[in-house]
Amino acid sequence: MGDGFRFGLIPPGSGVLCALSGGADSMYLLCRLLEGREKYGWTVQAAHLNHGLRPTARRDEDFVRDWCGKRDVPLTVGHAAAGELARREGLSIEEAGRVLRYAFLEETARREGLGLIATGHHAGDNAETVLMNLIRGCGLNGLTGIPERRGNIVRPMLEASRPEIEGYLTAHNIPHVEDETNADPAYTRNKVRHQLLPLLEELNPRAAAHIAAAARRLGEDEALLAAQAAPLLEKALDIPGGLALPVRALRDSPRPLALRCCAGALDRAGLKGGAVHLERILALALGDDPSAQLHIPGGSVRRQYELMVFSPGPDPGPPQPLALEAGEQAWGSWTVFCAPAVCPAKAYVSPWEFYLRPGAYTLRPRREGDQITLGKRPEKTVKRLMIEGRVPAHRRDLVPVLAAGERVAALGGFGPDRAHLSPPGEPALHIILKTEENG
Repeated sequence: MGDGFRFGLIPPGSGVLCALSGGADSMYLLCRLLEGREKYGWTVQAAHLNHGLRPTARRDEDFVRDWCGKRDVPLTVGHAAAGELARREGLSIEEAGRVLRYAFLEETARREGLGLIATGHHAGDNAETVLMNLIRGCGLNGLTGIPERRGNIVRPMLEASRPEIEGYLTAHNIPHVEDETNADPAYTRNKVRHQLLPLLEELNPRAAAHIAAAARRLGEDEALLAAQAAPLLEKALDIPGGLALPVRALRDSPRPLALRCCAGALDRAGLKGGAVHLERILALALGDDPSAQLHIPGGSVRRQYELMVFSPGPDPGPPQPLALEAGEQAWGSWTVFCAPAVCPAKAYVSPWEFYLRPGAYTLRPRREGDQITLGKRPEKTVKRLMIEGRVPAHRRDLVPVLAAGERVAALGGFGPDRAHLSPPGEPALHIILKTEENG
């Protein structure tokens, strides 16, 4: 059995906080960190966040308390309401849970005086991330996988395979708990994990390792291109209300560098956006309209003749209607993924992912009188749903309506209309809506 745990990623004498869920990956991580405590003088503590989303959440908490208590591992347990944050901020449950988890880990590490936070991402997770980004559409950065280190977050297991992890736990008689949602095919990542990746590993048993290795090499390429693009960003000027970048800096540069300059300008201006937004920003710079404007997560980018102005702040107004096309599209601060598919057993995955009947659809703001029937609930107006969902009045016109003719087929963050869901086994359109890109 190989050893894919990178002890060298953590300097001797470091203080490390282990993100501990109680699952196989995190138990492997904690045990290897405890080995490092003996070999390299690390200070090791653990932290467990109970989101309260699953019936087994209390079981998991009790398990890690018992295991750490018997082995004298200091443990911090926190509780959070991911569902409440998701509703308030317009996030998916998974994204809300991730935000809360990392905030909890950062606060715990700071309070305990620990310089590093270790998470249990392994080679399979890395391959899944690359595949999901590739399927949904991304730039080179999306193919670089999960970073081995970002700030004070370290991932020493990225070269460890699933068989290696399971073999270690068996050999050392280490127990763990199973998260039942990890087997639910309704989640896109689980489809990649349990269907797509095993198929690739039939073609080559080392498919996951090879994907992860390719991601590392692409990461080196990305770092070099980003460094070459940095001088372009130095031409940007801080102005009242944002950042101004000369159009010529983008027009005179090779496309890969111009795109990375746009990404750097977004980051410097405090804005967000993914590959689809970067493409549209560059199109503004290369186009003929000297006053074009683009809505993006957190604000806008507009052309002012020979300047590109990146402005954070409230969205200036609802985007124009847009015909839904295959692939990934930007609509205001949202991104919409659409692909032809065969409808699985469940046409409804979540308010953010579902399968619609094939047809012509339009992305547009809400209109007076729009109505939708969500699941088994009675038909309601879009206005009433947004009020009940506590969407601020000034943002209601910025939530996308997916319309089939005059009828509402889906409402961003709320879900699809029952009548427009595809029957299982029939041709369908796979729809995924997001309020911002995940790196």
